[in-house]
Amino acid sequence: MAMFISHRTAQFRNLALATTNGAITLVILLIAPLGLAAVIINTALVAVVTYGTGTIADRLIQYLQSGSESSNALRFQGRAQLEERDR
Repeated sequence: MAMFISHRTAQFRNLALATTNGAITLVILLIAPLGLAAVIINTALVAVVTYGTGTIADRLIQYLQSGSESSNALRFQGRAQLEERDR
């Protein structure tokens, strides 16, 4: 299945995912008996790594989908069939 998503939308999704994971990590770590510096550093690292992983995954998917002309032709043919089916 082809991925039709703009760069800006992917960036927003990755940022939202990183923020959510960071917030969850912050709540979990505030419950644990750790120092404040450890909690802040760990939360920041989780958010940065989540954003980076999402961005790398998006670029890998984009690279793999732009492989050949035949796959692009099949993708557009499949898209036309879906549009026809949805009418």
